[in-house]
Amino acid sequence: MTSLSVMGVGRVGGEVAFLAAATGLVDKLTLLDMYTPLLEAQVLDLRHTGLDITITSDPETIRDTDIFVFAAGTPRNPNIRTRADLLGANLPVADMCGRYLEGFGGVVISVTNPMDANTCYLQQKSGLDRSRVIGFGGQLDSARFRGFLADRGYDTDEAWVLGEHGEHQVPLFSRLPFTVPAAEQDEILSEMRAASMPVIRGKGGTVFGPAFGIVRLIQAIIDNERVVLPVCCVLEGEYGERGVAMGVPAEIGSRGIESIIEWDLSARETDQLHTAAENVRALCRKAGL
Repeated sequence: MTSLSVMGVGRVGGEVAFLAAATGLVDKLTLLDMYTPLLEAQVLDLRHTGLDITITSDPETIRDTDIFVFAAGTPRNPNIRTRADLLGANLPVADMCGRYLEGFGGVVISVTNPMDANTCYLQQKSGLDRSRVIGFGGQLDSARFRGFLADRGYDTDEAWVLGEHGEHQVPLFSRLPFTVPAAEQDEILSEMRAASMPVIRGKGGTVFGPAFGIVRLIQAIIDNERVVLPVCCVLEGEYGERGVAMGVPAEIGSRGIESIIEWDLSARETDQLHTAAENVRALCRKAGL
């Protein structure tokens, strides 16, 4: 029996719980949300699927689950320009999450924005080994990167985005099997920074992209795939950074982050990665880390 806890069962968290159960990845769910009517409705909606799953809202069961997804807090809206602007609103929620993780023996997936800072915060406050706290964002950014390349006629199966899940994301043009002119690189980066806003304006928030990527990450953990994915990791010297969390390529398996892969980057990408680290570090300082 594989168990999943989800804290925050709104758009993304609720969809993750449903997809993980519907695809047969998990057969036991612990769902938590501060807004009781939403929580009760999500539990009922899942039960009405007829899926053979156990569902509870007892926080005491969290410590025994295999994977914990932190998706609670205030989401972006058209009036919130960047994910970093959510730090003040979501830090108390991350603090509450940290308390739930006392005695937890599984793998944490951090989703709530600003995701990189929250990943660092959860790892330090929970005391969990850094390999067991994974931040989600790079998979979504990479899928968007691949889409923007395709819009310009560039065909590739792999496109990687590292750095911050936000304004300081770092698309790796150097790892593409073709050359993208500098002017187009700047255009794509600008478009990527604004990629989520049309979705937010149109339907209130991104759902399908994040949920699909998170469930893909859950699958890699459950099946011990040892696949390399762009995820947020707490760094201890990798890429010349320490004590900060940001997106890097990592091998994902049953223990969470099995290893961090260090690639040779272009000079521009290296500079961008260090800028991203400084930005996340500044947010961490605001969070008291």
